[in-house]
Amino acid sequence: MTPQDQKAHFEDQGYLMLRGLLTPEEVVECQDEVKRLHDVAAKLKESGDPDGGNFQLEPYAGDESQTDGRLVLRKIENTRRFSDVFHRLAQHPRLIAAVQNLIGPDLLLFRSTLMLKPAFHGSQHAYHQDSAYWPMRPPTLVAVSIALNDATPENGCIKVIPKSHEWGLQEWGNITRKDDEASSDRGHIDESMAVEAALTAGSAVAFHSLCVHGSGPNKSPNSRNTALYAYFSPNVRYVGRGSSADARTFPVIAGLDGQTELTLTAAD
Repeated sequence: MTPQDQKAHFEDQGYLMLRGLLTPEEVVECQDEVKRLHDVAAKLKESGDPDGGNFQLEPYAGDESQTDGRLVLRKIENTRRFSDVFHRLAQHPRLIAAVQNLIGPDLLLFRSTLMLKPAFHGSQHAYHQDSAYWPMRPPTLVAVSIALNDATPENGCIKVIPKSHEWGLQEWGNITRKDDEASSDRGHIDESMAVEAALTAGSAVAFHSLCVHGSGPNKSPNSRNTALYAYFSPNVRYVGRGSSADARTFPVIAGLDGQTELTLTAAD
């Protein structure tokens, strides 16, 4: 697909597959870094460091550990703070070029996260729209989920509902659910319309922040780890969750005359 075709597909369907974003060497580096961050998580939680709150345990794993003895983590937030590898990945040239093609040259980073589905343990993620949880208006952010292992239906790859970004912003329930719970509280979702983002390691899926998506549980012996970044244009306003004096500073990833960060005050 040409860049023009990619943008047209994204605007029409609400998502876009990005094949071969990372090289095999870059994938291996990321996989090794995921293991290192599990060791960081163990040390932080053992010491009671508040930063341990950025490392969320899989809620349905109990006291179990992975086969290598590491913690069963569901996600790691603010990865740019804890990892040079994932700090650099947020600004990967091929990734940034793809996102700029979708929303313009000036990019701010809203979120830097690792979403983890350990073998046999990763729980399902119920269908939802990211913008229902993100205080940004208009809800036009782009999330990119980069597969660090092969992502398949068996290990819980992302599923998107095409054109659901046209539904408007809706409310959703709890995202993390047990395997035997319903994948959505909203009866109007026709799961037969879902597209499974089966990806080889190093490929990615980009989706609009209003695009309804979710993922099944990982009942396979293969982990499904993804690096997730969310980007937005400075045309998007920060709404905040408190008073109008609320403010937040975001990293500048591209454009804006070389600025490194931008502080946005919550709009009324």
